[in-house]
Formats: sequence, structure tokens, C-alpha cells
Amino acid sequence: KATRANDKTKTLPETVVQMRKSTPLGFSLLLQEMCSLANIRCLSVDGYLRTKADDINNKPDEINHSWNVVQLGQSPEQWYYIDAARACGFTDAKLSMFTKQFTSGYFFADRILFNLDHFPDNEAWQLGAGPKSEKEFYGLPVIGNAAYEFGLQKIEPKNGHVKTKPTIATKFSFTYTNTNPVKELFIVIGEEKKQLRPEALKFTENGGTVSFTYKFKLADTYP
Repeated sequence: KATRANDKTKTLPETVVQMRKSTPLGFSLLLQEMCSLANIRCLSVDGYLRTKADDINNKPDEINHSWNVVQLGQSPEQWYYIDAARACGFTDAKLSMFTKQFTSGYFFADRILFNLDHFPDNEAWQLGAGPKSEKEFYGLPVIGNAAYEFGLQKIEPKNGHVKTKPTIATKFSFTYTNTNPVKELFIVIGEEKKQLRPEALKFTENGGTVSFTYKFKLADTYP
């Protein structure tokens, strides 16, 4: 409820430890405090996160997420991303239910992938190349937790919305760094109760790049 209401109370590290639960801001402030006690430079970063199809091209009125940047060394290249809140699980589209699922990829996360998924309120804390504006960020595809498990890269199309016709096949591709090969691929259209049955796809793989095409049955704009 606190995350849904963007409630920033009860986020002090002592309170989070006592309650054993918190919002993303509480997670990031606790991690910052833990790193401080260990003499590791760590900062809490506020910004934006997209979690569902409705978020595409739909920027919220205020920041909706928090994470950390950690410095191990002295050079600018030795700053790293950590999102402890997302690492512990995920919520449903309505932010009404939380599912515990640890994802280690959110610790020292890949910069390219993280920048497709997070946009800081202070652009100084965007590590490496990424979207140059909030508008550009909110036009990108939505990234799920599994993307960090597979080390997803170079996602095509780059736009979060795809305009299609039944007569034209839409091309998709992505590169991944996980050593386990992709054996099956399915497309799922719709979300939650409006979700259609998954369709198995034929695909090609070349050097870790998976490519496939799909003909949508109706002319429309799909997220």
C-alpha cells in the first residue's frame, strides 16, 4: 500500500529493520546505511521505473522508485548499480500483491540493461549510455526481472509500441549473455485476465543473438 501511494514515511533504516519490510526508498536507504558502516561509498538514487505495458509513453507525476549507486575504487568506471528492492521480488500490475523472487542480476547490474529499465531524477547518476530524456525513457520497451537472469542486450524494436498490419511480419531480436542456450520461445499477447494463450515461435540464433518474426492477426498498436 505504501508503494502504491508513494508513501515515504517509515523508510529510515532503523524502522525498516524493525518492520522487516519497506518501500523501494526504504530498501535503498538501508543499503546506503549498511555500506556506510562498512566504509563503502554508496548513495540512494531516486528516479523512474516502468513495470507494465500501461507505463509506456505514460510518465507519472512524481518519481516512483529508488535504488543505489556504489563506488568500489576511485575512478568513474568503478561506480555500480544496485536495486535491492527489485532484487527481492516483484509486484503485479496493480501493486496489490508482492511475489518473492530473488534476482542476483540487480546487484552490480549490467549498465546497458539497467539504463533501459531505470531513469534517475538526477542524470548525473546515469552510469554509461542510456536514454537522454524522460520522454525517450518512457517510450522504451518494459524490462522484466528475467531480463537480468539472461543478461538481455540489444533489444529490437527499440520502441515500446509496435504498429502492425496482418500482411507484414514484425521483426524482433535480442542478444543475451547467459550461458544456457534458449531452447524454446513463446509470444504472449495481453496482460493478466486479457492474456491470450502463449504461441510457440520459430527462431534463429547466431552468436547469442535470437531473431524471429511474427504476424499479428489484427492491425493495431501493440505494447
